[in-house]
Amino acid sequence: MASTGEKKLVRSKSGLRMVTVDDRVHSPFILSEPEWTPDSTCKVCQNPECQAKFDLFNRKHHCRRCGKCFCTKCTSGLMILPRMCFVDPVRHCEICINITKKENEFFDRHLKALLNGSVFNILDSNSNPEQGELFTCRLSQDHRKLEFVGEQSKRESIPVDKMESVQIVASETDQQGNRLGTGIAIRYLAGIPSTGETEIVKMTVDEGGLAKKTGMAWIAAMQKAFKMVYESKNP
Repeated sequence: MASTGEKKLVRSKSGLRMVTVDDRVHSPFILSEPEWTPDSTCKVCQNPECQAKFDLFNRKHHCRRCGKCFCTKCTSGLMILPRMCFVDPVRHCEICINITKKENEFFDRHLKALLNGSVFNILDSNSNPEQGELFTCRLSQDHRKLEFVGEQSKRESIPVDKMESVQIVASETDQQGNRLGTGIAIRYLAGIPSTGETEIVKMTVDEGGLAKKTGMAWIAAMQKAFKMVYESKNP
């Protein structure tokens, strides 16, 4: 049986992709390739502001992210697309390339913060209501769960795909007036999924110097991660 971390190189009509051997254990941040608009039904560029007719000189191309059909001019942007595991930069339409740019910032910067983890004061229904416990929380290497490591006790991990909401519960304002999260509440499905039972874990950053800075960065990254997972499940 293949290990959860084992990957393979595959070729699709869109290009080379590095994917997990077992599709059931891929990262929750990964998107499936879209169905392509059939060539036979695509007579003009699907960019509403272009709609150039296709002929021998004006070829049609498919955006690898949305699968729609565009002219060369409207798919001239090539960009890496880690959400679909492509090895090389691929064609994007003008709308999709802007979406991918924002998501690539997550993969380039925020994902690292989640994997490195940070120290939080954790409070939930099983904790002392007046005082939580300190845990290091980090995203697992396969991106599939939040893991908690404490000095005195242990906590069950939280599957990322079972998170139902992520909400700021404490914040402070910087000199520019930006609201910075210092606490976060994660609601997630607990126990048997069919029961719909949920639990909430509240996490506030440790107030000590560097720990506070990394904790606030972790919270910001967690918000972006949840947004990506939620939108992929609710397109």
